[in-house]
Amino acid sequence: MIGESYEVEQKFRIEDATALEELILSLGAEPLTAIEQIDTYFAHPSRDFGKTDEAFRLRRVGTQNFVTYKGPKIDATTKTRREIELPLPEGEDYVAQFHSLVEALGFRVVADVSKVRRTTHLVWEGETIEVSLDDVSGVGQYVEIELVVSECCVSEAKDRIASLAGRLGLHLNERRSYLELLQHRAE
Repeated sequence: MIGESYEVEQKFRIEDATALEELILSLGAEPLTAIEQIDTYFAHPSRDFGKTDEAFRLRRVGTQNFVTYKGPKIDATTKTRREIELPLPEGEDYVAQFHSLVEALGFRVVADVSKVRRTTHLVWEGETIEVSLDDVSGVGQYVEIELVVSECCVSEAKDRIASLAGRLGLHLNERRSYLELLQHRAE
């Protein structure tokens, strides 16, 4: 998407991933595909991302690499925020070079978050929504329902996601990131 993009997302803790997957498939979703993601989060040298509600990470999916900036959440109920994600060259050598670059700029590694993500797409109220079942190491099982939209469409996207969450019987909304959940468990 060209221009400013907003990730409109709700995340829910789940107890029975198998039953939820069956329900999602019964609504016409494509079969889920599994990938392993390893996210390395970085701390800014002069501001506390925990206080500003921002995130800067390197995501590895197999040999693919992506760098992502997430801005502060813009409401009190969802995880809607500005997101900038760029693909980087593939391979472990590039990961090491990227670490060297950001560390030379004063960033430091906060933690790695590792998960197996099973993703599908589901047409709901005329829009294709991404649904991901996540098994996060040290954190547990969650489902994320997400749309990436331009700023003008944020409100409608939030309504669609809330509607789908209701249909799926999801109630344990979680606004904290997996990094925050992992850090909370470590305390």
